[in-house]
Amino acid sequence: MDKPAGDSQTIQPECADYVQIAITIDRELNESELKAIDDIQREFPTNGFYFKIDGRSVCLFLKSIDLSAVKQKVQAITSGNTDIDTWIFEELINRIEGIKSYGIKGGKRIYGDYNKERKVVNRQKKAKKRGNYYYALDNKFSTAVNEIPNNYVNKILCGDSEDLLKKLPSNSVDLIFTSPPYNFGLEYDTGMDEAHWETYFDKLFAIFKECIRVTKYGGRIVVNVQPLFSDYIPIHHIISNFFMENKLIWKGEILWEKNNYNCKYTAWGSWKSPSSPYLKYTWEFVEVFCKGDLAKTGDKDNIDITADEFKKWVYAKWSISPERNMKKYNHPAMFPEELVDRVLKLFSYQNDIILDPFNGVGTTTAVAKKLHRRYIGIDISDTYCKCAEKRLKEILSTN
Repeated sequence: MDKPAGDSQTIQPECADYVQIAITIDRELNESELKAIDDIQREFPTNGFYFKIDGRSVCLFLKSIDLSAVKQKVQAITSGNTDIDTWIFEELINRIEGIKSYGIKGGKRIYGDYNKERKVVNRQKKAKKRGNYYYALDNKFSTAVNEIPNNYVNKILCGDSEDLLKKLPSNSVDLIFTSPPYNFGLEYDTGMDEAHWETYFDKLFAIFKECIRVTKYGGRIVVNVQPLFSDYIPIHHIISNFFMENKLIWKGEILWEKNNYNCKYTAWGSWKSPSSPYLKYTWEFVEVFCKGDLAKTGDKDNIDITADEFKKWVYAKWSISPERNMKKYNHPAMFPEELVDRVLKLFSYQNDIILDPFNGVGTTTAVAKKLHRRYIGIDISDTYCKCAEKRLKEILSTN
């Protein structure tokens, strides 16, 4: 029988547990077709799927299905029966097979609520037994909170971070967000950043140890890093390992997708050969660590993240374009303000103390100011520090 005039569509279900498929034809179903649908329904339980016939529409409400068994049943019913338009059933099956989001359980495809988080019975008890973040449980961190002297608050400090951080009291900073120098030869104001890796990490970790000391109990340290894959140095793993060895809790990792495909075809390694192909990356990493506790205390009235922002940003892949104003600020490796905006709103409260020990031209401090956080920016370059101060003055002048 020829295909009847009509169409089919997958539409939103009346119930979240079901996917609804609707087929519309140009006539009423005949008795043989209605009987075939009834035979199929009697063969399979209605809590998995059921039909609804409404005029010239056939609707299938689908929650779970053994598709192979249904196909066999349809074949047995329709084979040789010229009174049945097989297109109706073929189209239903095609539409089912076209749905790519489903789970598998007991040989059945599970739709609708298939992706609900599986609940772990006695989850907290089992986590305690396993020893969640076991590597940080024996920390010696104090829960005492100290205030930073006013002469350091809302300031840009020029000098060596390791030295300047030693002047700050312990347990006084709420959140540290930074991106350390890449160490792969960019032209920073202070010269080429191409130290031997051991020297680089010795200095970086000396600064990070001071960062740990000044961070409050429950505070966060967030590090944006681009691994130097050309040197086969996975910096994000090395940094994560350092903080974990120093008893911080690894809270998570955000993939910052920069959508920057300019580099896509600039290096091939072993061209068209498995000898040594070179992998290219269009993303960077944002590593998040907590000191002492995963929970951070704060005034709920100082929360400024919206519900929509929260739902979007806890999905740990952020698509944010790279900074476009690096020429304006004469800096070779800036992160965009949107990246800072998300980090500060997601991991800190208004009026918190935000510190960047590699502040550069002041993106972290500028965004902190805009978001009503207190800030401290440190950089060794006098030129960059002056630029950071200028950005802060521009914010004040526009408010």
